[in-house]
Amino acid sequence: MDFANMLSRAKIASYALMTATAAQKDAALLAMADALIERTPAILEANETDLKHARDSGMKRAMIDRLLLDEGRVAGMAEGLRKLAALPDPVGGADEMIKRPNGLLIAKRRVPLGVVGIIYEARPNVTADAAGICLKSGNVSVLRGGKEAIASNTAIVEALTAAALEAGLPAGTINLVEDTSRDSAFAMMKASGAIDVLIPRGGPGLIKSVVENANVPVIETGTGNCHVFVETDADLDRALRIVINAKCSRPSVCNAAEKLLVSRPIAERFLGLAAEPLRAKGVEIRGDKAACALIPWATPATTEDWYTEWADYILGVKVVDSFDEAVSHINAHGTRHSEAIVTENYTLAQRFLNEIDAACVYVNASTRFTDGEEFGFGAEIGISTQKLHARGPMGLREMTSVKYCIYGDGQIR
Repeated sequence: MDFANMLSRAKIASYALMTATAAQKDAALLAMADALIERTPAILEANETDLKHARDSGMKRAMIDRLLLDEGRVAGMAEGLRKLAALPDPVGGADEMIKRPNGLLIAKRRVPLGVVGIIYEARPNVTADAAGICLKSGNVSVLRGGKEAIASNTAIVEALTAAALEAGLPAGTINLVEDTSRDSAFAMMKASGAIDVLIPRGGPGLIKSVVENANVPVIETGTGNCHVFVETDADLDRALRIVINAKCSRPSVCNAAEKLLVSRPIAERFLGLAAEPLRAKGVEIRGDKAACALIPWATPATTEDWYTEWADYILGVKVVDSFDEAVSHINAHGTRHSEAIVTENYTLAQRFLNEIDAACVYVNASTRFTDGEEFGFGAEIGISTQKLHARGPMGLREMTSVKYCIYGDGQIR
């Protein structure tokens, strides 16, 4: 099916899907979860094709991890759909009811956005998450993944669409753009009137391109140049656990830590604790002058490094002279995603929460918790770093808009 026909079918499907009942949508989600499990062998076979191409092309280890599917990850995708089915329907009920002096009754209702386009990169689990979130919130999805995962995405969407159709939802509820060229991404950016909202989910180049070129409304998901600040009054053992987890548990994802700031009075002690465990995990340290003096195997950081999201086993390390310097550095170099402080000082913890400009700000916890599942929202469509409509992990409510329904008995103005 060509792109224009796909969008035409998607728009027609969106009018039917917006009136689907919660029971219909939940039945489809459960059927889709079962289909993923039933088709796991075919999905893994397709994924192996993508992995072979990735290895042959010299893709980095961390990026291959993003691409990899196994039985556990497919089962996790299915479980994500089941959890979505168990959540309350975000569509329909009145958020607010206002009765005016003239007798008009104004209801503020939640409604779907319509046709949601998502342009994303190498993580095939996003395909199931995005399709499921859109469906539960009454939205049609138009999914355009990267070339690295096209075989995996195709196999996943085949399973999902067959199940959704069998459950009685309209054809065109879930759509995959099979053309992974830049032309297809650009066509989505220019599909005003056919796509209601466009969400880019990927690296800074992709997001910048969509924001600058789209005439479709965009919800900007952000890159994650995330910081952990180990403050003078930190519990150092706790800080070490947080830093190792934030950097090493899955460095390819956007909520992984990219930078470590350490207060000067504890820098020698803490970096002495942290350097070898990080090295054992394969982490490359790029430090400022003070950090390089304390970690002999570190390499000097460039100015550009402090702004960079590597999504890899690389960590920028900076020694700071004060709390204010740390806050200033984070606000100047961060991407408004997730930032953390490790401290036992209540006053500074509260100041950090108040003064850091980011969607998610942590005290004594890893940045890796910035995730719709971890926040109790079910699967997420992405992490929004903008300040309009949606910010932070975007769950079901963020995938809806509002409609005002006004009841009268003959009032005129």
